Amino acid sequence: MSHRRRLDPLLALAGGLALWIGAACFSERAAGPAAGPAECRVPVALIDSTHVLVAIRDFAFHADSIRIPVGAIVTWVNCEDPGTEPHTTTSDAALWDSPDLAPGERFSRAFTVAGVYPYHCTPHPFMHGKIVVQ
Repeated sequence: MSHRRRLDPLLALAGGLALWIGAACFSERAAGPAAGPAECRVPVALIDSTHVLVAIRDFAFHADSIRIPVGAIVTWVNCEDPGTEPHTTTSDAALWDSPDLAPGERFSRAFTVAGVYPYHCTPHPFMHGKIVVQ
């Protein structure tokens, strides 16, 4: 058996496990409160090729620049500790503006047109991010 054939099942298992963890923590939740800030500690940024998570933590977007295919959904999750000021995800070009997101809340948006979409947090204008849709 070749070395590659032995690795293929392991890579598939690892990928499936990462997908399962991400789906278990964030599935069926397009908006509203999450179960708690511990969910934000799961190191999964890409659930699948059409759904990406951006954590809001330490007054920054993580990752602050992402590339996605046309039609993908981005979900921002406020992972700040309880009691921290709310954040927004607000398009620099006024294409979207989330409500204030308290810790544990999330906001999702589908990107259906290719382009570059810079955004910021309205209450904290030093927080910037960028979505590149290709």
